[in-house]
Amino acid sequence: QVQLVESGGGLVQPGGSLRLSCAASGIIFSIYTMGWYRQGPGKQRELVANITNDGNTNYADSVKGRFTISRDYAKNTVYLQMNNLKPEDTAVYYCNAYNRGLQYWGQGTQVTVSS
Repeated sequence: QVQLVESGGGLVQPGGSLRLSCAASGIIFSIYTMGWYRQGPGKQRELVANITNDGNTNYADSVKGRFTISRDYAKNTVYLQMNNLKPEDTAVYYCNAYNRGLQYWGQGTQVTVSS
């Protein structure tokens, strides 16, 4: 059974930081591209960042220079370090695992940026 369990969301003031974690089980973590997506109020789900099995990263333009994605193969975990958060970053953040047409999603974690 595949599980992607996110944690680390919460309420933060503008300019603050959060680190999201996604622990994966039931998959061969090392061969999957891992990603973070988000869905804001009234918006479509969008890619935030992803990292391939060999460590190549890709970011949405809106988060470049502020967010960093990384993965720990020993812990089967992917992280999203979010700095200088803005109100427009408010969304439910979802972890994603993808490999050759197979795709899995976590349940999501809420991030709210507000003063």
